[in-house]
Amino acid sequence: MADAKDDGFDLYDLRVDVIFTDGGAVYCGAKPGDHFELRGEMLFLPPGQGMSIYSLATVLPLLAAKQRPTHRNDWMTSDADIACPDPNCSTRLRITRLGLRRFSHAETTAVPLNDEQA
Repeated sequence: MADAKDDGFDLYDLRVDVIFTDGGAVYCGAKPGDHFELRGEMLFLPPGQGMSIYSLATVLPLLAAKQRPTHRNDWMTSDADIACPDPNCSTRLRITRLGLRRFSHAETTAVPLNDEQA
């Protein structure tokens, strides 16, 4: 049972890299080295770099699940490459888990914890 005074939880920081295949066509505007990081709920792109909103739309629904610790046999643990939403574009988005970061429930929501949620 969790310590009632500890309202902490862990999330992985994530890095999402654009992966290119040899000789494949690129239609999403991505360039070698393009990436972003997700730390908590904050998304960080390197200065001067953009990212296609369509590529982001493909990967965003998976990021919250990828941030959470998962069972070693869960596909969310092992699968990391997401196809570009344009079927003619050869790029992939690769999600890599970085280190765990600790968060406080009280600092991330106004909804209080109660005994049934522990």
